[in-house]
Amino acid sequence: MALPPLDDSLAWTCLQRIRDGDIRGATALCRETTGHALRVDAQGWQFAGHVDASARQLLDCLLPVVIPPGNVAIAQLGQSLDGRIATVTGHSHYINGLEGRTHLHRLRALVDAVVVGVGTVVADDPLLTVRHVEGRHPVRVVLDPNARAPASSRVFQDDSAPTLHAVGAWAKPAAGIGDHVERLVIADAPGDVMPPALLSRLVERGNPRVLIEGGAETVSRFIDTDALDRLHLLVAPLLIGSGETGLRLAPIDTLDQARRPTLRRFDCGDDTLFDIAFRTPLHG
Repeated sequence: MALPPLDDSLAWTCLQRIRDGDIRGATALCRETTGHALRVDAQGWQFAGHVDASARQLLDCLLPVVIPPGNVAIAQLGQSLDGRIATVTGHSHYINGLEGRTHLHRLRALVDAVVVGVGTVVADDPLLTVRHVEGRHPVRVVLDPNARAPASSRVFQDDSAPTLHAVGAWAKPAAGIGDHVERLVIADAPGDVMPPALLSRLVERGNPRVLIEGGAETVSRFIDTDALDRLHLLVAPLLIGSGETGLRLAPIDTLDQARRPTLRRFDCGDDTLFDIAFRTPLHG
């Protein structure tokens, strides 16, 4: 009788165990399920048995999120072929397909904290929980120096995940938000609000893996301040032609000043996922 393959369901369970530091558990689970051990280290992974194509892509794409030593800051951004993230009216649901949204929820499930800027909270009112896959909810972090996010925002009213309201010392304490929300002062003056400082505060609180989910302005600030290890850029096969653009980095004068990161490409349904590495070596 043929042994069962390493499929995407098993690969996803192994990724979550590896995230929790239980590589031996992932190895044992694969051996018990398929008869073969999954071998994982800093250079990638090996498996002697048959691997489904979807499971291979899952391991190739997401192992760099869970296995590198130290802290990891990864951002995700979805856009059209012409670099738009919304129409002129702000409509953006949904530029990327279901597979792209599932990938985002996998990232949420693998990190310790997910960060969004206040603009995303005001425009989209996201919940920032894990729903398209099995997995734990990350700590939600609202980057809101002036404390202008509405108290009615879902992240402030829904208590399914702990939430940090990252504000400046000058901001008035928010009223009407849930008891699951904690005020986190990240700067004493407006000019002190820097992404590396926020990441340091999150690491101090036991959140070494951080996902910067949006919006584009927030992701761009993390890139400009060299605070990102990786960027997952999901490109949908459509042309919007006008509206809000994606990355908006500091201007450069000549192309030799342009960033030239290492990247890999994956199919994600009809979308194309570019895994862009700024610092962390690629795996797989």
